[in-house]
Amino acid sequence: MEKNKPIIHTLAVGMPKELIDSKGRSMITGIEKQKIQEVYLSAHGFDGDDVADKKHHGGPDRAVCLYPAEHYIQWEQELGKPLPTAAFGENLTVTNMLEADTCIGDIYKIGDAVIQITQGRVPCSTIDKYTESNTLLKRMIETGYTGFLGRVLEEGTICASSNIELVEKHPAQVSVLYCNEVYFKNKDADAMKHIRAVDALAEDWKQKLEKRIQVLQSKVMN
Repeated sequence: MEKNKPIIHTLAVGMPKELIDSKGRSMITGIEKQKIQEVYLSAHGFDGDDVADKKHHGGPDRAVCLYPAEHYIQWEQELGKPLPTAAFGENLTVTNMLEADTCIGDIYKIGDAVIQITQGRVPCSTIDKYTESNTLLKRMIETGYTGFLGRVLEEGTICASSNIELVEKHPAQVSVLYCNEVYFKNKDADAMKHIRAVDALAEDWKQKLEKRIQVLQSKVMN
């Protein structure tokens, strides 16, 4: 195997259901995923997989969620406990695909399917509730270790043992980590314009960045 070649650590899917946390709070969420060996990926996402909050999750630009396996070590040390499988609600827990090295628009062939990275994952409070921590969401945003999302360019079957092949690096080379730093700090209009100009960026991010750019520019003018 090639050194530093991305590999699938875990393949997982799950449908929304009610979960009760340790404080007795109920939530309907698709964050709990089960390990599987083989699944079909369509333009809408994996068979047997869905999200509860359609406004903030899912859709063609967010059909696939990936999370780097390397971060689990850090989070488990910080939290002092093991995390569940696919703890961040990701479909693919992957090795050698860190946010710093993965760029918006990069195209990967995974099994028979082809996906394109569209945006960093914007984590929500469900992660803290699901992992029974009160710091993980904050730390993901601070570090930019959010994982990332992709659209499906070619549908197909993915197996837990499938290879991940980089088909094409996007020429802009705007990393997910850079996007996260700009997105969460929300201060640099020029950096936002640079990210927004990447054609492959998710439409939702393009719209959000455009609004923020306008707000920042109006402050400068006033």
